[in-house]
Amino acid sequence: MSILNKFSLQDKVIVVTGATGILGKSFVKALGEAGATVAILGRNEERGRARVNEVISAGGNAEFFISDVLNKEQLIETNNLIIKKWGKIDGLVNAAGGNIPGATILPDQNLFDTQIEDTTSAIELNLYGTIIPTFVFGKEMVKTGKASIVNISSLAASRPLTRVLGYSVAKHGIDGFTKWMATELPLRYGDGIRCNAIAPGVFLTEQNRTLLTHQDGTYTDRAQKFINNTPFSRLGDPEELAGTLVYLLSDASKFVNGEVLFVDGGFNAWCGV
Repeated sequence: MSILNKFSLQDKVIVVTGATGILGKSFVKALGEAGATVAILGRNEERGRARVNEVISAGGNAEFFISDVLNKEQLIETNNLIIKKWGKIDGLVNAAGGNIPGATILPDQNLFDTQIEDTTSAIELNLYGTIIPTFVFGKEMVKTGKASIVNISSLAASRPLTRVLGYSVAKHGIDGFTKWMATELPLRYGDGIRCNAIAPGVFLTEQNRTLLTHQDGTYTDRAQKFINNTPFSRLGDPEELAGTLVYLLSDASKFVNGEVLFVDGGFNAWCGV
């Protein structure tokens, strides 16, 4: 097999949770361009249908399934529909997540006035919203003998970013969960089953827009701090995650397991001097 063919996702069925988000949009488009069949999962049907069209336009095949990553029964039903339609699952991208407004601690807020329920909700969305789909779809994936799980970590798992406690705790958990699954899966089901994670740098999304931009679109002090501490001196473009995602799902990375790959313009590598 040529090196280019190793990056192909032709004939692979890939499930993407959180596919209706900004990063999800970039993910499913890239999967379509790589020839994948994509099961697009999310809660917004209008956006989901739009994502299907984007995958098809890019050369892939896709269908949308309304799914809540915290609803195990609904995910099981979705899993059954996917298997009935395509017969297998070769890859899973756990892209559902993000911060929630109540879990963001304001600069002038007393730390201990934080609503712990909101922090807990952020942890559930990001951590349990990765664990639950992995256990639902993973049961089918191991049957193929060769499958790849890609979780979405964050800089917040390696650096203590201020104000986003619940998100940070959850992303630490995702790193640990990724390594745990990367150990258990191949030991139990063979060396064709892998689990890795991508740790994006700072990308402007709907969830963090109010943290990073003013109403007129200019950067906040927080966004400027990220830019100043990134060797590339800018925020990331969601499309810049696409190559790493396709690599981790493809045969080109078949001996890569238990890794967290940073796509951050050098932020995590730089000490600031």
